[in-house]
Amino acid sequence: MSKNKLKKFAEMETLPNVFQCTARHIGTDADLSHMRGHWHELYFKNQNPIVLELGCGRGEYTVGLAQLFAEKNFIGIDIKGARMWAGAKEANALQLTNVAFLRTNIEMLAYFFAQDEISEIWLTFPDPQMKKATKRLTSTFFLERYRRVMADNGIIHLKTDSPFLYTYTSEVLNANRLTPLCRTDNLYASEFADVVHSLKTHYERQWLERGLTIKYLQFRLPREGELVEPEVEIEHDTYRSYGRNYNC
Repeated sequence: MSKNKLKKFAEMETLPNVFQCTARHIGTDADLSHMRGHWHELYFKNQNPIVLELGCGRGEYTVGLAQLFAEKNFIGIDIKGARMWAGAKEANALQLTNVAFLRTNIEMLAYFFAQDEISEIWLTFPDPQMKKATKRLTSTFFLERYRRVMADNGIIHLKTDSPFLYTYTSEVLNANRLTPLCRTDNLYASEFADVVHSLKTHYERQWLERGLTIKYLQFRLPREGELVEPEVEIEHDTYRSYGRNYNC
């Protein structure tokens, strides 16, 4: 590990808005299971709705949303602490009291949050994971995990550059008779291009410079009912996305 990364990880330990707990921390002094169901009183000190950004990367969306919506609480989640460091540092410098960051695996959500504790989830430019459906953050594998922590009919937001992931998620909604609240394959040319959706991450700006269109889906996730995977073949993306290890 580089000295720069080591420095960032060391600083993360000192930031008051950062929580770190992976599988290896369970049962140790770093275990955060006591936070489950208690984020309002133990950290945010209010009863405002809690919104997660999963795979938050540098935390740009988490911080941006927190600045726009002081009446909501935001938690950015990612396993890569060196990236998260940037958002945590910025939120701390801005003295944003409605922001936290949690370094852990997304599969462990139910370990840190109780049912009904989360009102919304943002998925901002996740890896499409074209080879394996269960790794896609909009797959039924993950939707079932979101159900365990969200309020009934909580809102899921997907913002992506990937035609594959956008099409796949649309097919998931179709297969499960979930009606999208918003759906567009060209966000910035649509009626939904408002101040919230126009927040741009570092990589999003690069994709836009390459002439790629940004796709957006918003839908409610009901707690009841069996979820099924769509049985369709979807054309793979024909370009390499930044930071992804495949050619299509």
